[in-house]
Amino acid sequence: MKYNRVLLKLSGESLMGDQSYGIDPKILEQYAKEIKTVVDMGIQVAIVIGGGNIFRGVQGVSGGIVDRAQGDYMGMLATVINAMALQGACERQNMKTRLLSAIKMEQICEPFIRRRAIRHLEKGRVVIFGAGTGNPYFTTDTAASLRAVEIEANLVLKGTRVDGIYSADPEKDVNAKRYETISYSEVYEKSLNVMDLTAITLCQENHLPIMVFDMNKEGNFFKVCNGENVGTLVS
Repeated sequence: MKYNRVLLKLSGESLMGDQSYGIDPKILEQYAKEIKTVVDMGIQVAIVIGGGNIFRGVQGVSGGIVDRAQGDYMGMLATVINAMALQGACERQNMKTRLLSAIKMEQICEPFIRRRAIRHLEKGRVVIFGAGTGNPYFTTDTAASLRAVEIEANLVLKGTRVDGIYSADPEKDVNAKRYETISYSEVYEKSLNVMDLTAITLCQENHLPIMVFDMNKEGNFFKVCNGENVGTLVS
């Protein structure tokens, strides 16, 4: 396999499947099976997952429920719910897992400690990072880049529902051009919706490539980890 240690970033919305809210058990099972094919090949897998299927901080602000910081903390708790659900799905596939949270909640997960996270990975455990960075005003994209740098991952994998990065939204523009490779600077210049700028900058400064691919297509996660060209590489 081409990579030894990868970090997979999943959006909370991806867990909804065809639903408008919450978690689709079929999607969880599908993702867990995809992850297992990679783990069985000896690749160390860490995961960061969003919480948009349950709550987003900006939703709370726009709805007048809370201020931005409070809303972001609520969003962090939503990511832990998703992480627990994914952890359960992975363990049903007979994988050993650890859930590490940036916010202490000892009854359900371990606190994030960098050396402990790396040790879990070295022992072959799937490590799921919850609660983002633990700070408001930072997205889970940024959390993914930060954790990937901290654990010295070879690659950040952003699993989406499209097969890479396009010049425009391929679901709205039939003439949108797909990129096979693209540089960090081109992502800035073309204002492409890949990850937020903080996340991209972290990867650029630490020479950490990003692969954007379709996580919903069976076998794609394995193919990406094997070095096959099934998405768009940002480097």
